[in-house]
Amino acid sequence: MPSPIFLDGRITIDPDLCNGRPTLRGKRIAVQTVLDFLGAGDSEADILEQYPSLEPDDIRACLRFATGLMDKHYEVVQIA
Repeated sequence: MPSPIFLDGRITIDPDLCNGRPTLRGKRIAVQTVLDFLGAGDSEADILEQYPSLEPDDIRACLRFATGLMDKHYEVVQIA
């Protein structure tokens, strides 16, 4: 069984937690959830109120994680 991967000290990827989706500090709060809130216009304060176990650095870690993903090379391939 693979062990969890820790990125940036805050992002955890554990195949046994949230179906292997990146989460914050091993909690059941997915990085995507935080990014969805930010994308919907919620403030950091709104997110911290909704998830009191999070810290401001968790939100910044989500943004760094997303930025790192966008730094990768992507190629569009027509399938059909």
